[in-house]
Amino acid sequence: MQIVVDTSAVLAVLLGQPERETILSLTAGCDLIAPASMTAEIGNALSALFKKRHITLEQAEQVLANYDGQHLRFCPLDLPRSVRIAHDLGIYAYDAYMVELAERMRCHLLTLDQRLVSHSRNYGLRVLEV
Repeated sequence: MQIVVDTSAVLAVLLGQPERETILSLTAGCDLIAPASMTAEIGNALSALFKKRHITLEQAEQVLANYDGQHLRFCPLDLPRSVRIAHDLGIYAYDAYMVELAERMRCHLLTLDQRLVSHSRNYGLRVLEV
């Protein structure tokens, strides 16, 4: 089974958040895919954690080292379609990339972002609950 995983799910695993084991269980044996934007999103999320003083540079470097070992298949963005989805759903482009990819690949979306869960379901996507 293919699953589109978003940044929140990847970071939950990398940061050892409480949802980690559930995510690993749900995705065991699955083909995990993500938009090509994922790497930039990880960097942005880490910078936000710096600003909030939730992690140190050393912790971020460890997250990045672990992220390099993740088994994700990156797919190119369909930017025109993603922008249309962002407009239609009133969401950010980064979220629209996830929605567009899950729709294009006809697979489930795994996210911890409850707003994205709601928008994705309203859009007709299958969402895995954590």
